[in-house]
Amino acid sequence: MTTDTTSAGTIPAGEAGLPDVDLGAVVDEEHQLLAFATVSGAHLYGFPSRDSDVDLRGVHVLPARDLVGLGDPEETRSRMWVRDGVGMDLVTHDLRKFARLLLRPNGYVLEQLLSPLVVRTGPVHRELVDLAPELLTSHHADHYRGFARTQWRLFEKNGELKALLYTFRALLTGIHAMRAGEIQAHLPTLLERVTAPEWLPGLIEAKAAAEHAAMEGPDRDTVAGEVAALHEVLDTAQRKTRLAERPTCFEALDELVVRARLGE
Repeated sequence: MTTDTTSAGTIPAGEAGLPDVDLGAVVDEEHQLLAFATVSGAHLYGFPSRDSDVDLRGVHVLPARDLVGLGDPEETRSRMWVRDGVGMDLVTHDLRKFARLLLRPNGYVLEQLLSPLVVRTGPVHRELVDLAPELLTSHHADHYRGFARTQWRLFEKNGELKALLYTFRALLTGIHAMRAGEIQAHLPTLLERVTAPEWLPGLIEAKAAAEHAAMEGPDRDTVAGEVAALHEVLDTAQRKTRLAERPTCFEALDELVVRARLGE
């Protein structure tokens, strides 16, 4: 296996509300060891604002000597900057670190791996995607429950739509994952698959106007009641899920990391 990658090309400006920027060129300029890169964040979740940053996430493959020598390997690389007037936020992990994160009930990395907004792909990416069904477990509900609680506390402090939509998105993603055995991070799509408050689409539209818009519409007590109800739905879905408690592809993932590192 090699870690050579192929570009998915420029993502059209209208797709997921992304700016008209050649994101393939952006990641090429920043990182030459990429196995893959995708778009995450609000663009993936289906509620970007006109001024949203582009969250780029991916995996790089360090040379073997970087891991066996005396130096500290750069397992995580991150950078934030502005390109053509658009905020860019790039974070990549070395393949081994990313694989270890995948073996935990970490919804973030599964969402990044499975994002349909692909900037750069290759054989490592495709093999990881194939393993994704065996990485999703019943304990991923814990991840989404915890993330929803964190965002709800933030919403209680600042009253912003962003935190509220992140709360609902996390709960609905967790519920759908437990029921359907798949990761779906796009809130408008989730609203077609999981019962949710009828006023959520209006909040998505309102958030498009500004990244830090305040919530207007339903009162706080109504919103709090809906959030509590969805927590109960998530709890029930986790109890009833047929997902395994642990990933079932450790050996295959380990073998992939070794082959990629050795350039086989």
